[in-house]
Amino acid sequence: MLPIQGVGLGLRRELLAPLQQGEQGIDFIEVAPENWIPFGGRLQRQFAEVAAQYPLICHGLSLSIAGPDPLDLVFLNQLKQFFRQHQVRLYSEHLSYCSGQGHLYDLMPVPFCAEAVDYLVPRIRQVQDVLEQELVLENISYYDTPASTLSELEFLGEVLERADCGLLLDVNNVYVNSVNHSYDASAFLRALPTQRIRYCHVAGHLRQSADLLIDTHGSDVNDTVWALLAEAYAVHGVKPTLLERDFNLPPFADLMTEVEQIRQIQRQASRLSSGAA
Repeated sequence: MLPIQGVGLGLRRELLAPLQQGEQGIDFIEVAPENWIPFGGRLQRQFAEVAAQYPLICHGLSLSIAGPDPLDLVFLNQLKQFFRQHQVRLYSEHLSYCSGQGHLYDLMPVPFCAEAVDYLVPRIRQVQDVLEQELVLENISYYDTPASTLSELEFLGEVLERADCGLLLDVNNVYVNSVNHSYDASAFLRALPTQRIRYCHVAGHLRQSADLLIDTHGSDVNDTVWALLAEAYAVHGVKPTLLERDFNLPPFADLMTEVEQIRQIQRQASRLSSGAA
């Protein structure tokens, strides 16, 4: 059994009020721990109230697992305390880096090569040892592939297997990368290791041009990504899935419409799977 089930929503401060009311259409919430660890007072009380009502998972922003600096053990122990305090069921991060003698405030691409795999594996294992739980890594969107000798798929598979960690399958990122780097999104999706997938993300993106998509999390999910999510369920089984929306937040009812669309795709995939069985 996975530690979460169903459909989730990323927590933003603007969503605290409706979520405090115990919205019944949401099965879990996801938070960036860095956005909540520093705060006390009223904001922390509101967060604690929401976190007590829903299964909680964390999606980090600043671990910088592929970065050149040593891992921040003080930060890791802060995470560990936060996870225990709020009974966090799962922790995911980006297969990327965001620091190098200071924060870069962006997700930087990692070279797809054997040397990068060798560098990442002991760092991932160290994080898992300190936290005493699995680290789940997200396939990121990227716009360049510096010094790469492996495909994205080969690189991802090597890291997951050798580090013995989980995968956060971002379906939107698969589609964005497939357009930007001219590969078959369906073939990529089908080749992923089912046993490593812990949950999925879907989000919106910006079409800059015919061959350039920008991962923004600032718009509605489009039809192609919805179809790719349905394919992911058909291939890998129905996985817990989170709707990401980081800015340009619409009315809460509109967010819930997309949440319900995820649920409908899950139901349809479950029916098809039962029929096939």
